[in-house]
Amino acid sequence: MRIAISGTHASGKTRLIDDYCALRPDTLKLGDPFEFLETASDPPGPSEYLAQLQIAERRLHGLSPDTDWIIERTPLDFLAYLDALEALGRTPTSPGPPSPEAYLSTIRSQVDFLVLLPLEYRDDVVVAADEDPELRIAMNDALFTLVDSFSLANTDRVVEITGPPETRLARLLAEVEGRRGEAPAFAPEVGNVTPVQTAEDRFSEQRLQGS
Repeated sequence: MRIAISGTHASGKTRLIDDYCALRPDTLKLGDPFEFLETASDPPGPSEYLAQLQIAERRLHGLSPDTDWIIERTPLDFLAYLDALEALGRTPTSPGPPSPEAYLSTIRSQVDFLVLLPLEYRDDVVVAADEDPELRIAMNDALFTLVDSFSLANTDRVVEITGPPETRLARLLAEVEGRRGEAPAFAPEVGNVTPVQTAEDRFSEQRLQGS
């Protein structure tokens, strides 16, 4: 099974992957494509995100079909970063990526199960200024806009997982075991995986919580 974890920076992707692999040591992991860049500016700009987009796509095609994988980020993440930069007025100076459909086709054909980690309402994660909190939020919004735009939420291969780290891990394990028809390794007390919400659903829910 090929599991991919998508979400903005400082959303818990690496922690979830490491926790999962600790319990599933036979699963191989692929880290953030940023680790594979030969050079990068600080802070990263459009050219770095475009390069990571290309890395994220190429490596999906190179995965062994007989091995379980868990992958940090897909092309969807970097399409979202490029959209977020444009929304923030940080207009790319180089040509943008090709049509998103080509990258989404790769995800659909090469990933069995895509997990989205959203920033939650009243998120208490403290992000340092050098981690660009404005871009962090804008990328999260762009990511779920892409999910809505391409109807990725209308499939059981894409789920949104929320909650603290132990809850996310329990939900991921339960989802993977359910897809394989296995008996759960333990019985999580956290309920079912949350279906992906549309942007409108998420906005309405947050207004209710804030009232």
